[in-house]
Amino acid sequence: MYGRDPWGGPLEINAADSATDDDRSRNLQDFDRAALSNSRPLDETQQSWLLGPGEQKKKKYVDLGCIIVSRKLFVWTVGSLLAAGLLIGLITLIVKTVPRHHHSHPPPDNYTLALHKALMFFNAQRSGKLPRHNNVSWRGNSCMDDGKKANSPVIKDLVGGYYDAGDAIKFHFPKAFTMTMLSWSVIEYSAKYEAAGELNHVREIIKWGTDYFLKTFNSTADTITELATQVGVGDTSKGTDQNDHYCWMRPEDIDYDRPVDMCHGCSDLAAEMAAALAAASIVFKDNKAYSQKLVHGAKTLFKFSRDQRGRYSGGGTDASLFYNSSSYWDEFVWGGAWLYYATGNNSYLSLATAPGLAKHAGAFWGGPDYGVLSWDNKLAGAQVLLSRLRLFLSPGYPYEEILRTFHNQTSIIMCSFLPYFTSFNRTRGGLIQLNHGRPQPLQYVVNAAFLAALYSDYLDAADTPGWYCGPNFYSTEVLREFARTQINYILGKNPRKMSYVVGFGDHYPRHVHHRGASIPKNKIKYNCKGGWKWRDTSKPNPNTLVGAMVAGPDKHDGFHDVRTNYNYTEPTLAGNAGLVAALVALSGGSTGIDKNTIFSAVPPMFPTPPPPPAPWKP
Repeated sequence: MYGRDPWGGPLEINAADSATDDDRSRNLQDFDRAALSNSRPLDETQQSWLLGPGEQKKKKYVDLGCIIVSRKLFVWTVGSLLAAGLLIGLITLIVKTVPRHHHSHPPPDNYTLALHKALMFFNAQRSGKLPRHNNVSWRGNSCMDDGKKANSPVIKDLVGGYYDAGDAIKFHFPKAFTMTMLSWSVIEYSAKYEAAGELNHVREIIKWGTDYFLKTFNSTADTITELATQVGVGDTSKGTDQNDHYCWMRPEDIDYDRPVDMCHGCSDLAAEMAAALAAASIVFKDNKAYSQKLVHGAKTLFKFSRDQRGRYSGGGTDASLFYNSSSYWDEFVWGGAWLYYATGNNSYLSLATAPGLAKHAGAFWGGPDYGVLSWDNKLAGAQVLLSRLRLFLSPGYPYEEILRTFHNQTSIIMCSFLPYFTSFNRTRGGLIQLNHGRPQPLQYVVNAAFLAALYSDYLDAADTPGWYCGPNFYSTEVLREFARTQINYILGKNPRKMSYVVGFGDHYPRHVHHRGASIPKNKIKYNCKGGWKWRDTSKPNPNTLVGAMVAGPDKHDGFHDVRTNYNYTEPTLAGNAGLVAALVALSGGSTGIDKNTIFSAVPPMFPTPPPPPAPWKP
């Protein structure tokens, strides 16, 4: 019997049960050969019967539920995260176990330390109702009736401002120069003030002064006919009348009359006060209303100075004994320059650069005091200030000729400061004698140090490595070295090893000529003559007048720490203003000025070019 082999070959079914195993084996071999000879390919169904379920390929993707990603990418990402975590942990462990070395900021340099103290002097000189944060424990409200007896229909309140020196007189001429110098230093070195933490402080000092100046005339008017020049009297030659020099009293205890001097023709004072308000308006340009108020006052004062000619100290006034003005032409140049920077009005620049004005101011002749900046003569300051304009903006015609002259004269002034030239003598200790051996030299020295440091920064900002003195070229570092040596002398590097700034160092004057510092605050009111015992005592002052720069040594480097000798021991507002300006210029160990702020109101020097034409269209 034959059946059909489902695998494709014939199949013989032998029903005989008696077949032996060998027969079966032979038959199977025959069947195998037959099957092989008649084999054909198996279809998929047949293969599945033989092999069972087919082997599936390994998946190449991972289903994360919300997203399907490549298996290789998934494994690589997880591995990277684990490796990164391990690395971060290792770094954290190392950082926590390795000892830490804290690198503290370097200590402030001597110029910065002295700057902090020099500014405090102005807090001690404040008059009127003091602010809470004045930080001078032995001072209080004083002279709260100033101005009430002024012989003026307009001026009735002159409370505030600053006392000039060791007395309680308010001399407006040197005080205006003080505010101009402080404002100039802030305009140029605001970043350094901020780095020292003193920017707000110096701005408060300036505003205390400018607020007071706005009281000295009708600041809301466009035209004025009078100006307050001084509060208090210092002349003691007319008898024993009680006044600010005859009496030795704390300002808080003053009970005598304090007259007010008025002027109707005081070009020097009005122009200097205009310069102070104009410079301060740049300092406070972030306060638009106040800045504009200062500018308006400066314009009014400068107009008054030009319309009503005269010296404020003429005619034998009290001021002529202490702060006599030699001329008002230098104030015209100085005030005109500051008003130009504050307003951008070219009429002020035209005035400041007028050759005739410069000639009257002494710009074209030398003289023993040429180049010496002081409360009386501002020509050197004006020349440096206008050289700045030429260096950075170069306005060209019609100003170029006189600006070039001022620039050349500034170079000559800087040459005169150097020890290689003989314009000024020096003491054996190295202090330059800008006032030719006369008393109170330091107020002139600090101004020169400021101008030298500032001008060197101007040259650096203009990418100019130095300047010529005749055939010789000197680098800007030479100017800075001059400034440093002079200020270092004042801070103690001198034959006496004495600091002439009170409170700086360990060895400084202890008998400063100053009424408030010399009388103890012990709830006892000492009358006019009652304070004389404190003036004449050999004991040190009970109160430290921190930051006060005294008048200074003599031409032989000698110094007498005696309270009654004001030529050695009396500080002044103008002197400390120059000191502050020089200190901030040298502070921080770096150079650099604010190149653009002073030009914020100055319009473009040349017309704006027209826009390019529209692109051509066919």
